[in-house]
Amino acid sequence: MAKLFFKQGSNEGGITYLFLMFSIVLIGIATTAAAKQWKTMVQRELEADLLTKGIEIQNALTFYSNKMKAGRVVPGEVYPQSLAELTRLPNPYLRKVYSDPLTHGEWEYLRAPNGGIMGVRSKSRAEPIRKHEFPLAVRHFDGKKSYYDWVFQHPNPSSSGLLPSGTPLQPTSPGQPGTGPNNTGLPGGGTPEGAPTGGIGQPSSAQP
Repeated sequence: MAKLFFKQGSNEGGITYLFLMFSIVLIGIATTAAAKQWKTMVQRELEADLLTKGIEIQNALTFYSNKMKAGRVVPGEVYPQSLAELTRLPNPYLRKVYSDPLTHGEWEYLRAPNGGIMGVRSKSRAEPIRKHEFPLAVRHFDGKKSYYDWVFQHPNPSSSGLLPSGTPLQPTSPGQPGTGPNNTGLPGGGTPEGAPTGGIGQPSSAQP
C-alpha cells in the first residue's frame, strides 16, 4: 500500500513539474512577442517624429534661402551657419532647434561650400520600418535602407529643382565646415515677407 501511494505521488509530482515548465515556456514566448511588439511601436513613433522634424527643418532651409537671396546679384542658395539662426526673431523659420529623435543628439549636417547648413540627417544606421509611400516633400526616401539615407535638404530632390546627377553629399559633424553639392535647383514659389505659421513641417513664428 505504501509503495502504491509513493508511486502515485511521484507521478503527480512529475505531471506538476511538466505543467510548470510548460507554463514558463509559454510565458517566455508571450513576453518575447510583447517586447518585440513594443519595440516596433516605439520605433514607429520615433520614425514619425524624425519625418516631422526633418521636413520642418527642410522647409525652414528653403524659406530662409528664398528670403535671404531675394534681390541678390550673385546667384546661388544662401544657408544658415547654424540651426539656431533659423529660430531668430522677429521672423523665425523654425520653431526651435530640434535634436535627432533617434539618437537624442545632434544631427549630422550637410555643409554647403560656404560652410552653411544645407541639410540634416540622423546619425542612426538602423533599418527603417517605413520604406515606401512617403510624404511628397521626401518622396526621394523611397526604398532607402537606413535612416542615415534620409537626408532632409535644400535644394530638395523631391521637388522640381533636382540635384545634379552624381553630385556627392559631404556630411560633416556639427561645427566642422565641409563641401557639398553645387547650389543649384531651387523649388519654385515666391518668398513671403515672414515665415508662415501653421501645421507640421511649416516654419512658425512661435517662440524658440
